[in-house]
Amino acid sequence: MQDIKVTPIGCVRNEIKGPKEDFWGGVESRIVLDVERFTAAALEGLGEFSHVEILFYFDRVENSAVVVGSRHPRGNPDWPLTGIFAQRGKARPNRIGATICHLVSVSGSEIAVSGLDALDGTPVLDIKPVLAEFLPDKSDVRQPQWSHELMAEYSKSHR
Repeated sequence: MQDIKVTPIGCVRNEIKGPKEDFWGGVESRIVLDVERFTAAALEGLGEFSHVEILFYFDRVENSAVVVGSRHPRGNPDWPLTGIFAQRGKARPNRIGATICHLVSVSGSEIAVSGLDALDGTPVLDIKPVLAEFLPDKSDVRQPQWSHELMAEYSKSHR
Protein backbone atom coordinates (compact mmCIF):
# COMPACT_ATOMS: atom_id res chain seq x y z
CA MET A 1 0.00 0.00 0.00
CA GLN A 2 1.17 3.52 -0.65
CA ASP A 3 1.55 6.18 2.03
CA ILE A 4 -0.89 9.06 2.06
CA LYS A 5 0.06 12.59 3.02
CA VAL A 6 -2.60 14.65 4.78
CA THR A 7 -2.19 18.28 5.81
CA PRO A 8 -4.34 19.58 8.69
CA ILE A 9 -6.92 22.22 7.79
CA GLY A 10 -6.68 23.83 11.22
CA CYS A 11 -6.50 23.05 14.91
CA VAL A 12 -8.62 22.71 18.04
CA ARG A 13 -8.62 25.39 20.71
CA ASN A 14 -10.11 24.62 24.13
CA GLU A 15 -9.25 24.39 27.82
CA ILE A 16 -8.32 20.69 27.79
CA LYS A 17 -4.52 20.53 27.83
CA GLY A 18 -3.81 16.97 28.95
CA PRO A 19 -5.17 13.48 28.33
CA LYS A 20 -8.56 12.46 29.69
CA GLU A 21 -10.95 9.61 28.99
CA ASP A 22 -14.33 10.85 30.20
CA PHE A 23 -16.42 13.94 30.93
CA TRP A 24 -16.32 15.49 27.46
CA GLY A 25 -19.92 16.68 27.65
CA GLY A 26 -20.14 20.45 27.70
CA VAL A 27 -16.56 20.95 26.48
CA GLU A 28 -16.64 23.97 24.20
CA SER A 29 -14.01 24.08 21.47
CA ARG A 30 -13.12 26.33 18.60
CA ILE A 31 -11.75 24.98 15.36
CA VAL A 32 -9.51 27.58 13.81
CA LEU A 33 -8.78 27.13 10.12
CA ASP A 34 -5.29 27.52 8.70
CA VAL A 35 -5.75 31.06 7.33
CA GLU A 36 -2.77 30.64 5.01
CA ARG A 37 -4.83 28.08 3.07
CA PHE A 38 -8.48 28.90 3.84
CA THR A 39 -10.67 31.97 4.07
CA ALA A 40 -14.08 32.32 5.67
CA ALA A 41 -15.53 31.27 2.30
CA ALA A 42 -14.60 27.64 3.16
CA LEU A 43 -17.18 27.73 5.97
CA GLU A 44 -19.91 29.51 4.01
CA GLY A 45 -23.29 27.81 4.56
CA LEU A 46 -22.04 25.60 7.39
CA GLY A 47 -24.02 27.61 9.95
CA GLU A 48 -27.25 26.21 8.51
CA PHE A 49 -26.40 22.80 10.01
CA SER A 50 -26.92 21.81 13.65
CA HIS A 51 -24.09 19.28 13.80
CA VAL A 52 -20.70 18.69 12.24
CA GLU A 53 -18.40 15.71 12.14
CA ILE A 54 -14.83 16.59 13.00
CA LEU A 55 -12.00 14.35 11.80
CA PHE A 56 -8.78 14.92 13.72
CA TYR A 57 -5.36 13.45 14.36
CA PHE A 58 -4.35 12.03 17.75
CA ASP A 59 -0.96 13.73 17.55
CA ARG A 60 0.10 12.90 21.12
CA VAL A 61 -0.13 9.12 20.77
CA GLU A 62 3.38 7.70 20.68
CA ASN A 63 4.29 5.14 18.00
CA SER A 64 4.99 2.60 20.73
CA ALA A 65 1.39 2.92 22.01
CA VAL A 66 -0.30 2.15 18.68
CA VAL A 67 -2.29 -1.09 18.70
CA VAL A 68 -2.58 -3.15 15.53
CA GLY A 69 -4.22 -6.24 17.04
CA SER A 70 -6.50 -6.59 20.03
CA ARG A 71 -6.53 -5.32 23.58
CA HIS A 72 -8.87 -4.93 26.52
CA PRO A 73 -10.62 -1.56 26.00
CA ARG A 74 -8.90 1.03 28.25
CA GLY A 75 -6.81 -1.81 29.65
CA ASN A 76 -9.79 -3.07 31.67
CA PRO A 77 -9.52 -6.89 32.02
CA ASP A 78 -13.25 -7.04 32.87
CA TRP A 79 -13.98 -6.15 29.25
CA PRO A 80 -13.24 -8.65 26.48
CA LEU A 81 -10.12 -8.71 24.37
CA THR A 82 -11.28 -6.72 21.34
CA GLY A 83 -9.67 -5.79 18.02
CA ILE A 84 -8.60 -2.15 17.63
CA PHE A 85 -11.11 -1.71 14.77
CA ALA A 86 -13.93 -2.75 17.13
CA GLN A 87 -13.01 0.16 19.44
CA ARG A 88 -12.83 3.93 19.14
CA GLY A 89 -9.63 4.30 21.15
CA LYS A 90 -6.93 6.82 20.28
CA ALA A 91 -4.08 4.30 19.91
CA ARG A 92 -5.26 3.38 16.40
CA PRO A 93 -2.92 2.55 13.50
CA ASN A 94 -3.54 5.90 11.75
CA ARG A 95 -4.51 7.82 14.91
CA ILE A 96 -7.60 9.34 13.27
CA GLY A 97 -10.44 10.48 15.52
CA ALA A 98 -13.99 11.27 14.42
CA THR A 99 -16.63 12.99 16.54
CA ILE A 100 -20.08 14.32 15.75
CA CYS A 101 -20.47 17.64 17.58
CA HIS A 102 -23.12 20.26 18.05
CA LEU A 103 -22.26 23.29 15.91
CA VAL A 104 -22.56 26.35 18.17
CA SER A 105 -21.49 29.06 15.73
CA VAL A 106 -19.52 30.01 12.65
CA SER A 107 -17.47 33.20 12.74
CA GLY A 108 -14.95 34.19 10.11
CA SER A 109 -12.49 31.36 9.66
CA GLU A 110 -13.42 29.44 12.80
CA ILE A 111 -16.29 27.46 14.21
CA ALA A 112 -17.39 26.80 17.79
CA VAL A 113 -18.56 23.30 18.70
CA SER A 114 -19.55 21.43 21.84
CA GLY A 115 -18.74 17.83 22.70
CA LEU A 116 -15.52 17.49 20.71
CA ASP A 117 -13.23 15.01 22.48
CA ALA A 118 -9.93 16.49 21.32
CA LEU A 119 -7.20 18.29 23.23
CA ASP A 120 -6.16 21.90 22.74
CA GLY A 121 -3.87 22.13 19.71
CA THR A 122 -5.06 18.89 18.09
CA PRO A 123 -4.70 18.99 14.29
CA VAL A 124 -8.06 18.95 12.46
CA LEU A 125 -8.13 16.96 9.22
CA ASP A 126 -11.65 17.75 8.01
CA ILE A 127 -15.04 19.22 8.92
CA LYS A 128 -18.18 17.65 7.48
CA PRO A 129 -21.79 18.69 7.96
CA VAL A 130 -23.96 15.97 9.48
CA LEU A 131 -26.82 14.90 7.24
CA ALA A 132 -29.68 12.94 8.81
CA GLU A 133 -29.72 10.62 5.81
CA PHE A 134 -26.25 9.33 6.73
CA LEU A 135 -27.21 8.48 10.32
CA PRO A 136 -28.85 5.22 11.34
CA ASP A 137 -32.05 5.16 13.35
CA LYS A 138 -30.81 4.65 16.95
CA SER A 139 -33.05 1.57 17.22
CA ASP A 140 -30.95 0.02 14.43
CA VAL A 141 -27.64 0.46 16.31
CA ARG A 142 -26.32 -2.69 17.99
CA GLN A 143 -23.32 -2.73 20.33
CA PRO A 144 -21.93 -4.96 23.08
CA GLN A 145 -22.65 -4.31 26.76
CA TRP A 146 -19.00 -3.48 27.62
CA SER A 147 -19.15 -0.50 25.25
CA HIS A 148 -22.15 0.94 27.12
CA GLU A 149 -20.15 0.61 30.36
CA LEU A 150 -17.11 2.29 28.77
CA MET A 151 -19.23 5.24 27.57
CA ALA A 152 -21.21 5.69 30.82
CA GLU A 153 -19.20 8.74 31.94
CA TYR A 154 -17.96 9.90 28.52
CA SER A 155 -20.56 12.54 27.68
CA LYS A 156 -21.21 13.79 31.20
CA SER A 157 -20.15 17.37 31.87
CA HIS A 158 -16.48 17.77 32.66
CA ARG A 159 -15.25 18.73 36.07
